[in-house]
Amino acid sequence: MIKVGNAPCSWGVEFADDPRNPSWREVLRECAAAGYSGIELGPVGFMPEDPGILGEALAQEGLTLIGGVVFRPFHDAGAWDEVMDGAVRTCRSLVAHGAKHLVLIDSISPRRAPTAGRPDEAEQMDEAEWAAFRDRIATVAKMGAEDYGLTVSIHAHAGGFIDFEPELERLLDETDAGTLKICLDTGHHVYAGYDPLAFMKRHMSRISYMHFKDIDPAVKATVVENRTGFYDACGQGIFCNLGDGAVDFEAVRSLLVGAGFEGWCTVEQDCDPTLDVAPLDDAKANRAYLESIGF
Repeated sequence: MIKVGNAPCSWGVEFADDPRNPSWREVLRECAAAGYSGIELGPVGFMPEDPGILGEALAQEGLTLIGGVVFRPFHDAGAWDEVMDGAVRTCRSLVAHGAKHLVLIDSISPRRAPTAGRPDEAEQMDEAEWAAFRDRIATVAKMGAEDYGLTVSIHAHAGGFIDFEPELERLLDETDAGTLKICLDTGHHVYAGYDPLAFMKRHMSRISYMHFKDIDPAVKATVVENRTGFYDACGQGIFCNLGDGAVDFEAVRSLLVGAGFEGWCTVEQDCDPTLDVAPLDDAKANRAYLESIGF
């Protein structure tokens, strides 16, 4: 059975210490009110790390904790302590609440941010840097899978060093399929200039988790042309409501059902919390749309 959740980024929560963030309790309340049955942790430190506090709140809203994301600079050899801090804290929180999905994302790099959506121009790592980068990802994946019993997946993200299909494909080829799965984000895949449906057909057996994000093709064309930063692009509405953009979610559903996919698909509609947005209204509209096509 496919289950549908949402994530704090749909309420503009990108960084735990951002004073613009809504409260974590408000996010839980609105997620449940919009009709979702599960939620992610959001950035490390946004949700309480005391399992008693968060567990009580999740139960009160009837929500399941789905998973958590380690959005840290895997590309930076000097930031290993920061990466491991986020990974260990996330693993502990997931295990405390019976969640299963640990998602690894290489965070935005100044070296790659200007070429988001421009695969032919993006700077590439040399062989030694790539090998160390790959091994850092593999180390965290192995820890999450073996020490904490989690399902670990890699997530391509605009502006990081796992952004474009060739990088993602190479990482998949060079890592253990039993330890590192795929969290496919439909919006980021389109942002990078590739077809998520074609990728799903090639790699369905390794996809353990889905992030549902749609993308406005007109906004995408503008931000790629202007080399707009990722968070500014979010503020310009690059991630529109599901069904209003470039992603064919009916085809996505057909592929998932045909493959016997069981588990979570989580809506992520990154937005700027300072703008005139209504996250609850968008969350409701996205849930209604997914229900209308059989999710």
